[in-house]
Amino acid sequence: MKLDIPNRQRWLLIIAGAGIVLLILNQVVFSPLGNAWDEHSAEIARLRTSVAEGRSLIARGPHLQQSWAQMRSQTLPHDPAESEHDLIAGFESWSRTAGVELGSVKPRWKHGGSDDCSLLECGLDATGTMGGLSRFLYELEKAPMALHVESAELLSRDDAGQKITLNLIVTGLRLSPLEGKQ
Repeated sequence: MKLDIPNRQRWLLIIAGAGIVLLILNQVVFSPLGNAWDEHSAEIARLRTSVAEGRSLIARGPHLQQSWAQMRSQTLPHDPAESEHDLIAGFESWSRTAGVELGSVKPRWKHGGSDDCSLLECGLDATGTMGGLSRFLYELEKAPMALHVESAELLSRDDAGQKITLNLIVTGLRLSPLEGKQ
């Protein structure tokens, strides 16, 4: 059985068949290739950014190593007793400089964020004027020790507000693990 299709219809069938083949190719070949191309382009852009950041890090390497060495030198000593002594001596020195009176100082050792460091947390009370307490905080912040003020609370000790008590929790970093001391 031979179909006798006029020439015009034959061309319509060829064009329709070509259109269907193009739609199938679009769905099966071209779209996946385009998606893969976009994914690869995004990956290349991400990698270029990563390489640029890496090169920048390499260029800043000596400066970063120098900064890290300086930070490491400012941590508390490895000996726990020496660390406590240095921090308490610092508090006493800063209080004399600022003209404030130290009350209680309560050191307590804690585990650090990783296994190779520990934290010396000190709660302390200082009493003085607003200017003196501000100076005390300034001295504490500019000290060459790895210290962090966790919390600060001001309380007035008289009706005029001239005598103020500062309750502080200060944490010092030591790059040594905690040796069972709590």
